[in-house]
Amino acid sequence: MGVGTVEDLLLRFPRRYENRAGLTPIASLRPGQTATVVGEVLSSGVRTTRRPGFRLFEVVVRDSSGAIRAVFPNQAFLKDVFRPHQQVVLYGLLEYRSGGLQFTNAEYEIVRGEVVDDAWADDVTVHTGRIVPIYEKIGAVTTRMQRSLIYQLLGELKDPGGVGGVGGVFDPVPAEVRRGMPTRLEAVRAVHFPTAGTDVDALNACATDAHRRLIFEEFFLFQAGLVLRKRRQAEEKKARPVVVDDRVRDAARKVLPFKLTDGQKVALREIVTDMQRPEPMHRLLQGDVGAGKTIVALLAAIVAMENGQQVAFMAPTEILADQHYLTIRRLLDRSRFRVASLTGSLTAAKKRAALAEIASGTTHLVVGTHALVEGAVEFRELGLVIIDEQHRFGVLQRATLREKGQKPDVLVMTATPIPRTLALTAFGDLDVSVIRGLPPGRQPIKTLAKPETRRDEVYTLVRQELEQGRQAYVIYPLVDESEKVDLKAATAMFGTLQQDVFPEYRVALLHGRMKADEKEQVMAAFARGDVHVLAATTVVEVGVDVANATVMLIEHAERFGLSQLHQLRGRVGRGAHRSTCILLYQYPVTEQGKARIDALTQTTDGFVIAERDLEIRGPGDFFGTRQSGLPTLRVGDLVRDHVLLEDARRAAVSWLDDASRARPLVEYLSAHWAERFGLVGVG
Repeated sequence: MGVGTVEDLLLRFPRRYENRAGLTPIASLRPGQTATVVGEVLSSGVRTTRRPGFRLFEVVVRDSSGAIRAVFPNQAFLKDVFRPHQQVVLYGLLEYRSGGLQFTNAEYEIVRGEVVDDAWADDVTVHTGRIVPIYEKIGAVTTRMQRSLIYQLLGELKDPGGVGGVGGVFDPVPAEVRRGMPTRLEAVRAVHFPTAGTDVDALNACATDAHRRLIFEEFFLFQAGLVLRKRRQAEEKKARPVVVDDRVRDAARKVLPFKLTDGQKVALREIVTDMQRPEPMHRLLQGDVGAGKTIVALLAAIVAMENGQQVAFMAPTEILADQHYLTIRRLLDRSRFRVASLTGSLTAAKKRAALAEIASGTTHLVVGTHALVEGAVEFRELGLVIIDEQHRFGVLQRATLREKGQKPDVLVMTATPIPRTLALTAFGDLDVSVIRGLPPGRQPIKTLAKPETRRDEVYTLVRQELEQGRQAYVIYPLVDESEKVDLKAATAMFGTLQQDVFPEYRVALLHGRMKADEKEQVMAAFARGDVHVLAATTVVEVGVDVANATVMLIEHAERFGLSQLHQLRGRVGRGAHRSTCILLYQYPVTEQGKARIDALTQTTDGFVIAERDLEIRGPGDFFGTRQSGLPTLRVGDLVRDHVLLEDARRAAVSWLDDASRARPLVEYLSAHWAERFGLVGVG
């Protein structure tokens, strides 16, 4: 569970709190009341019911005033937990059932093994008679064991302490930054064992002064580390900055297939300004689906290549890498620059030839997947690294590609708009450019949500578009049908669509398990218009451009993430025709599923959707992988505590501006930052 030190243990907040200060005598319990009782186990056992296979575990607990029954439906394993004469705490709602007053599914805790002459253990007041912290179990270490251990530890710690002070607690947040907040040890004590009268709702919402102090500390340390990393990057110098003159501008204009939008112009200006500086560029280019990021990146690539530098363009999948390669090769067709593709599916001979041309410098721009970061890939002069859909790559891959050049410029792109709070964490060491708005001629996409019962109506709508000469995507969450999960699968539904629904049209199947050349053939046929309906999994989520496709039908839309739904919707509406995205869902729909569908039908703004997605899913799942570069936060929550995050960043920048006073903090960060936040200090 990542608990290796005393500090690790003390910085694991309780997951909730119970007010056991007001213990209720059993004799005064009433129906509808939520109460805490402490008593001795009289008896326990499992009994059957009239329903076949349904059993109840019952335990009877008494105190000096009376006895109460607690019932746990279908939890026969509790017979190995409860034994006569144990001292237990029960906490929950009282109900009146035919058998009398009872707890149903109460929270329980064994506070002592056996009661001898009603004598309580010395530490029993740690577990009852107060506001009690409830911890997540760590393996075999129960919440009660953690509570006893933490209580003992807190009794041994001293405050204040210096760096390395024996028994002292070093406070990494300087007193001038704390501005009246509790010290670290005061906060840790109050979080684990709140004083009587503390608001339990505030405790459970992590909103007490003690909670906010420790959340601020975590954000302050993380942001200070990011600021240091960024400042150290600014001290680096690249082999040679680029120069932009009329020759370079003319070369870029010749490639442009259309006029840039205002948003694209601003982003390009920021990127090219960075490229002319002596320090390497570290920039994130954000833009909604279809905002035209690729052409901006390509113009930056032309600036680098006109300065004699090579460019590496890394994409997360072969399909997307192939799409970028074909687009870039077409746009650079009349230029003097050679473009190559480097993916895992190349034959050994083709790969050797490609590697030789990259190493010699005869290839000016190479588009590829993670194959680009392999040890065998060497560049003559790598000046610009472009990484598409950054959240699909780990921070190590980003760093490895950088190291193949002499401090090259790095441009990271994403079509998943990133909420500000995440941008300050996952990408806090990058400058940010945003392309807002869509290129001229793009039509807004209409989004409809329909239940499974209206499937025929949906097929009619798709047919109307096909009759107009348009094309459609039908997306499924699985490749093959599963007996365990009732989801429409691409392989099964492909046959249904072709034979029963659209027999007069050509339907094709596309999924991630197909070989690369098979996928390429299918996508090429769809792009040419030879295929009318593409039944696919989310393999089409990013980067495939078919301007004539005007319908995106997503089956089991309630099962997809919000950002994923938005990405899929962005596959249509890429031409001049009006497009529709249809979300087909099945009951029952979870609250989260409904929230995602509602959000998508209410807006097409990817930045609004990103904020909603963060609220619904939480930061841990936003990027989908631990490799995303998102920090391991012990106490802070990026959604709940976003105001504290902003405050902490301002405080960190201000404190680090004075090098002499910041020295102890810098030393602390140098020793602990990368390990503490689960991030590698590179990239």
